[in-house]
Amino acid sequence: MKLAIVTAYPPSKITLTEYAYYLVKSFRLHSDVEELILLTDFTPEEKDLTFEEKGCKITVKECWKFNSYSNLFSVMNAVSETKPDGVLFNLQFMKFGDKKVAAAMSLLLPYRCKLKKIPTIVLLHNIMEKVDLESAGFTKNKMLQKIYGFIGTTLTKFILQADKVAVTMEKYVEALESKYKTNNIIHVPHGTFEIPEEPSYKLPKGPLKIMTFGKFGTYKKVEIVIEAVEELRKRSDLDMEIVIAGTDNPNVPGYLESMQKKYKDVKQLVFTGYVEEIEVAPLFNESAMVIFPYTSTTGSSGVLHQAGSYGKAVVMTNLGDLASLVVQEGYKGEFFLPESTTELANAIEKIATDENYRTELGKANYKAATALPMEVITRKYLTEFENISKSKLVLV
Repeated sequence: MKLAIVTAYPPSKITLTEYAYYLVKSFRLHSDVEELILLTDFTPEEKDLTFEEKGCKITVKECWKFNSYSNLFSVMNAVSETKPDGVLFNLQFMKFGDKKVAAAMSLLLPYRCKLKKIPTIVLLHNIMEKVDLESAGFTKNKMLQKIYGFIGTTLTKFILQADKVAVTMEKYVEALESKYKTNNIIHVPHGTFEIPEEPSYKLPKGPLKIMTFGKFGTYKKVEIVIEAVEELRKRSDLDMEIVIAGTDNPNVPGYLESMQKKYKDVKQLVFTGYVEEIEVAPLFNESAMVIFPYTSTTGSSGVLHQAGSYGKAVVMTNLGDLASLVVQEGYKGEFFLPESTTELANAIEKIATDENYRTELGKANYKAATALPMEVITRKYLTEFENISKSKLVLV
């Protein structure tokens, strides 16, 4: 099978690049995939295709740009040139741009592929029905929220024209089926990027690293993490370092720079900036816990799966998709209300002061992560493509 994947890809900084890297890393090892065709965004540097294991042929065709109005045409031209047997879209609603028209036009691509009779699956990481438009950085204006909701519904109808639409949470299947009266939606879990050998759960000497990871500024805020640790420092003698790992959300450029200025007097506060792939394992391994300071959620959390794969205790807001995911996939952690600094401080203290409890959480999360390695997830997609191809032959 020649499988095309439409996605941003490292070293791109556009959303979902890391997920794409691990999709490719896994797909290339399946014996029934003879070639992967990556239909990617343009980047100044070469794409990262340095894998240890030998796999299938990989062809990279850079054919789209963030916020370009011509993506619909340039990607379809690339599809016509490469002639894949199937196309997988690695998508969320702001994948192709933060300019609404450019983003919307690009989301018509799965429908265009379906019209060309190419087996098409969309992996949709979030759905508009579960996105808080204000918290996610779209708009605070209630009238505009209604307009965006209408646009989101219209675009979802086009996306649902694909042969299959895969979502990472079971409740997304229910929500979409109920609203759009369709039966082509499937649940394919997020999966875990890497499954390292089970860790020792011992931490390096030095301060306990309280880490949060992601793209910040909209529904992920770092203020509460910094202030919770500062509150805990005032009432305990715990030696803690705050690690803010990641970059700004594209909708709020300059957010982390403003946080560095605001908290310039806070001791043992580190902003890592963009985390390269080779830096991910040391970052997690050295951390005592991972904090999820979300005010709302927009889908399954890749960071939670990473934290689990490294056997880390987690502290999470008890809301929305994140809470559902914990129950569904067996993760464990401490919880706090989204705006409560004191509750977060208490949760951090409980894990920081009890090594046995911290280890217990880490082991539970490692077990949850190892249940869904990427090879299982990519096999699900290949099975779905096989079924789609068979159904098209029957129709012919």
